Amino acid sequence: MRRPFALLAATLLTAALAVPASAADNDDGDEGFTINDPRITESSGLAASRQHPGVYWTHNDSDDGPYLYAVDGSTGDTVARLTLTGIGTPRDVEAISVGPGNRLFVADTGDNLGGTWPYVWIYELPEPKRLQDATVQATQYVVKYSDGPRDAEAMVVHPKTGRVYLIDKHEDGGHLYEGPAKLSPEGDNVFRPIAPVELWTTDAALSPDGQDLAVRGYFGGIHYAWNGGKLQRKDRLSVPLQGQGESVTYSADGSRLLFGSEGEQSGVVSRPAPGADEDGGSSGGPGSRADGGASGDGDTVKVGGALAVALVVAALFGLSRRRRKG
Repeated sequence: MRRPFALLAATLLTAALAVPASAADNDDGDEGFTINDPRITESSGLAASRQHPGVYWTHNDSDDGPYLYAVDGSTGDTVARLTLTGIGTPRDVEAISVGPGNRLFVADTGDNLGGTWPYVWIYELPEPKRLQDATVQATQYVVKYSDGPRDAEAMVVHPKTGRVYLIDKHEDGGHLYEGPAKLSPEGDNVFRPIAPVELWTTDAALSPDGQDLAVRGYFGGIHYAWNGGKLQRKDRLSVPLQGQGESVTYSADGSRLLFGSEGEQSGVVSRPAPGADEDGGSSGGPGSRADGGASGDGDTVKVGGALAVALVVAALFGLSRRRRKG
């Protein structure tokens, strides 16, 4: 997907500063890992399996095909690749989520043209009970928005109701869109805006109990209380500064947030989820920061380097906005 000039500059700078995550000192990948599969070069979505502890589902952004990859968080190795059938050719796959009954939902909702496609798609399939390469029949849903086409890179599925939600991507913030109570493979599924989201959103995740929403962007994140979809902002999230931060998921037990990025051998960075520190206790104190500068939880960027990058990006971004207005 095309990225703004300032973001590309940030990618180059952070690539020089970032240290890949390692899975060498953890058992289940909930503490972070590196995606080793050379076929995964644009990991754009991330979802923790409920059925297979320590396994994370991901996919490429575009130009890959109808594939999902199951990655073992303890090693970073792919343990299964699913080939989806019963769907058309994916265009811009941006998110993945696990719904009730171990159902996988895949959002082919990105729009490289900035919101010009008249419809996009969501795919649904059962998560296999055995992890091995397989071909799986999926259901394809046609998605439209009540207020016109848009680019959306974030999707969440409520763990209790199975209702699907999307968040559109806009520099000045977007909206949470609610889908029908049950998606239908016949006709259009119209999504309607129900709450503002104050972030340039690249992904989001609902906690396993359905009470908390984590929204991430390239340079920060926000923790919302779900509140039945009537979002209540609680705090900033401690989001690592990654080369191209595209994904987030809760760990299966809800104690961690894992943040992914595009690129070869990309690192998945783990942080305590809101309300939990390294030992499972409460957090959100002075050490919790949204710019990747927190201490004691395996940050991938040094504080001084992160500050320098932030200043350069801010200057470039301001310049680019002035040029667009001029």
